[in-house]
Amino acid sequence: MSSTLPPRIVVAFRPTEWDLLLERHATPGQARFFLESRGKDVDEILHRHGRQSAAIREVELAIPTSWRRLRTTRADFSTFIFRPEDIIVAVGQDGLIPNIAKYLDGHPVVGVNPDRSRHEGALVRFDPTQVREILGQVATAACTLETRTMVEARLDDGQRLVALNEIYIGHESHQSSRYILHVNGNSEQQSSSGIIVATGTGSTGWARSIATERSSTIALPAPDESHLAFFVREAWPSVFTGSELSEGVLTGIDDLRVVSEMDSGGVVFGDGIEADRLHINWGQTVQIGVAPETLELVVG
Repeated sequence: MSSTLPPRIVVAFRPTEWDLLLERHATPGQARFFLESRGKDVDEILHRHGRQSAAIREVELAIPTSWRRLRTTRADFSTFIFRPEDIIVAVGQDGLIPNIAKYLDGHPVVGVNPDRSRHEGALVRFDPTQVREILGQVATAACTLETRTMVEARLDDGQRLVALNEIYIGHESHQSSRYILHVNGNSEQQSSSGIIVATGTGSTGWARSIATERSSTIALPAPDESHLAFFVREAWPSVFTGSELSEGVLTGIDDLRVVSEMDSGGVVFGDGIEADRLHINWGQTVQIGVAPETLELVVG
């Protein structure tokens, strides 16, 4: 921690299903009626809500009283002002960390798993009971950090988007994406369901699903490796479009360029968050490569 200020702990989480139901239906009684009328298990939803709420309380009790603390939820990540002395404690499922990683700048991230029966824990590795010890280690630079590569998309008008898992380039409908793909010195006019460019972290998700389905033989990157993998989804071979450049590994920062031939609906988004997107018009170029930012994940 380079700042002389005491750490500020930012506790990040997503609202639970029960939180969202209360927001929509105003009272617990109305929320319960909505669920029961549709045959849903109210007790299970309340159980999950209770596990996350208890984990957040335990995390906040573990923060030294002389340290500052704030809460933030996923809806506010894009407008939250992170400070250099912040330590991020993300409480929830693994997907919460990609949601916040794109807004950080070298901040250490502690992933806390509120329910090991539901969340795999590839990124949220710690139990709430471990947080007090881990925070002390992070504050004194005695922790172990795992640096995770991130991917960026840069438009020719200066707009930019960063993601931890993968970036999607294509039509907002996920079909009829038309563009010219330039990769590793080769180019091809394509019509497809879009392009996925994945990091090593993302190689356990969407990219692995695509690779498995098509029995791909390319080596997906490991989480700490600094190269990327790309997959063209359902490339359509025709008189004027090809399907030869459908997958590969990107080892340089500017190894893949996409020139849009879509009159409307062209988008770029990261980590499955379609609401946070860049729009690409006909003739615009998107350049994809390794981002200068990294995720600094606390692992011990």
